[in-house]
Amino acid sequence: MTLNDIRPTVRRRIARVTSYVVFLALVVVVIATADWGIIVDKFFNPMVTGKMWPGILRAALNTVLYTLISFAVGLVAAVVFALMKMSKGPFRWFATVYIEIFRGIPAMLTIFIMALGMPIAFNGLKFPGGTTGGGLVGLMLVTSAYTAEIIRSGIVAVPKGQREAARSLGMSHMRTTVTVILPQAFRIVIPPLTNEIVMLLKDTSLLGIVGATMMSKELTFFGRDGMTTYGNPTPLFVAAVIYLIITIPLTYVVSRLEKRMAVKK
Repeated sequence: MTLNDIRPTVRRRIARVTSYVVFLALVVVVIATADWGIIVDKFFNPMVTGKMWPGILRAALNTVLYTLISFAVGLVAAVVFALMKMSKGPFRWFATVYIEIFRGIPAMLTIFIMALGMPIAFNGLKFPGGTTGGGLVGLMLVTSAYTAEIIRSGIVAVPKGQREAARSLGMSHMRTTVTVILPQAFRIVIPPLTNEIVMLLKDTSLLGIVGATMMSKELTFFGRDGMTTYGNPTPLFVAAVIYLIITIPLTYVVSRLEKRMAVKK
């Protein structure tokens, strides 16, 4: 019997089992050959880890807080810009230019401009929270631009019959949009919106480029600062573990939502 004589499902099963075996073999080799004493000392040093508490918890809280604030404000702005882009006239062009600019400029550059450039250009301009607050505004602008396109795609995906049915019942254009179209659009774009939150959580690390106080540090800035203070990369790896603790459940939620949406379709 040749490989071609085996049914496709059996071949896929054999290939999957083989890949698992090879992966496990590589893991065993790595575990057996690694110098765990050096790894623990350099990357997960218990003494350094102990000195990081409770400061790193504050940094993790800041990371989550920055994510929620940026997403909440960005989502509200995104709905407005998505509706503006789908309208006619100058509002459409304004929304299009806004979205293209803040999607085209790197997030790091936007944060830098808002936190450090704007106070120079407009003498006396001060953001709440100082440079961190200005960087947060930049993150909101980027978030709103990307999220606006996600929401617009959800609105487009709503069947036209829904709008026609609502209008036939005497609903105004605005009421139809708010009570009929947007709720359905949000249900459609829940997976990409959740994925946007995951990306935003990691993008908060960019706020470190504009500096931070002891109370406003996020995870990456705290880890980098700790590595310099203790002369050991353990703080960065601990920060990475905390990022995983936060993001893995979120990515799992995204996967589950995508599967549920696929079943409903």
